[in-house]
Amino acid sequence: MKHRHPTASPLAKLLRPATLGATLSVALAAAALTGGPAAAQSAKEPVKFSGAPVRVGEINSYTGLPAFTIPYRQGWQLALEEINAEGGVIGCCELQVVSRDDAGKPDDAVRVAQELVTNEAVDVLAGTYFSHIGLAVADFAARNKMPFVAAEPLTDAITWSKGNRYTFRLRPSTYMQAAMLVEEAAKLPAKRWATVAPNYEYGQSAVAWFKQLLKEKRPDVEFVAEQWPVQGKLEAGPTVQALAAAKPDAIFNVTFGADLAKFVREGEGRGLFRNRKVVSLLTGEPEYLEPMKDEAPEGWIVTGYPWDQIDTPAHKAFVAAYTARFKDSPKAGSIVGYITMKAVAAAITKAKSANAEPIVDALAGLTIDSPVGPVTFRASDHQATMGAYVGTTTVKDGRGTMKDWRYADGANYLPPDDAARKMRPAE
Repeated sequence: MKHRHPTASPLAKLLRPATLGATLSVALAAAALTGGPAAAQSAKEPVKFSGAPVRVGEINSYTGLPAFTIPYRQGWQLALEEINAEGGVIGCCELQVVSRDDAGKPDDAVRVAQELVTNEAVDVLAGTYFSHIGLAVADFAARNKMPFVAAEPLTDAITWSKGNRYTFRLRPSTYMQAAMLVEEAAKLPAKRWATVAPNYEYGQSAVAWFKQLLKEKRPDVEFVAEQWPVQGKLEAGPTVQALAAAKPDAIFNVTFGADLAKFVREGEGRGLFRNRKVVSLLTGEPEYLEPMKDEAPEGWIVTGYPWDQIDTPAHKAFVAAYTARFKDSPKAGSIVGYITMKAVAAAITKAKSANAEPIVDALAGLTIDSPVGPVTFRASDHQATMGAYVGTTTVKDGRGTMKDWRYADGANYLPPDDAARKMRPAE
């Protein structure tokens, strides 16, 4: 049977990956204009695939952190629909996803990874959010020689000290995002700094890199206090009181989600942020910033995702497709899920195979176009060059958002290839 490739619309072509013609079809573009998937079905015949499906085993903390992971799932669902509307992967095969919830527990993540490989016969693993869970799945991937595209876990260990042939990571790491923020923090007159971060791999790594990189740029700074709340269980009153007692000039914050909201509310009430700058990882992401509404902090220096202000054609096309499909605005998780699935599909098509070793070879050095620009998975350390948006928080029309932002290209915040290779275990 001859394989069909529907003609892509001008809108769809804006989102075409460099190594994979998986874009919005005429049907999906029509759906964006007329009301969704039902309109898409009536616009063309379904694609007929001549080869066996290629399966992706997707794992994430859907019940543990729904604010990020539900938009993330919607992002990869949109990408999957686009990929299959354009003919699937390898020019013959439907891309299928089998998704599992890891319940925010490393042991559960490894258990479902084993189930996906053994019972569901998946060809690739993808996903995870928390750093300790990403590391657990990366170890499983190495032991089982299974390609794994880690979407979100930010720990540097996943590509450096514990990196392996089979694991690749999309989002900019704690080192990269700390370096982006240090550029701005070093310009502040502040000399006395305090930190607050969740007490697990992600928070520990972020604080360590921020301290090291800031001291390199500003040898005159000192760190006078540290607070390490348990993730998801921040006791805001004592934490804020301890930070205030240290009388810092500025604060580096790594809390997120419900902990962030409690920290902001208590800190504002007790005057912790008065005449103090706060530099904060991830706080500009809409899944964390928007729920605070007019209680969102003003003037914090953050990494985030000002989705409604990015006016490149590719990004505007992504936003239009996402909002038409889900009747909601995209979050940082949405863009991560979308690019993750496009990268997986691009690697499979480049490999011309659903087998592990060709896919791994294809991922090393793979470049795709994305709504945020070109993204390359470096061959040296398997870290992608996806960047982040750096700016300041503000409240507009009763909701938290970002202003005065710039896109920091991840390629500019990574060590040279030779240095990165030396940080990885010998293979």
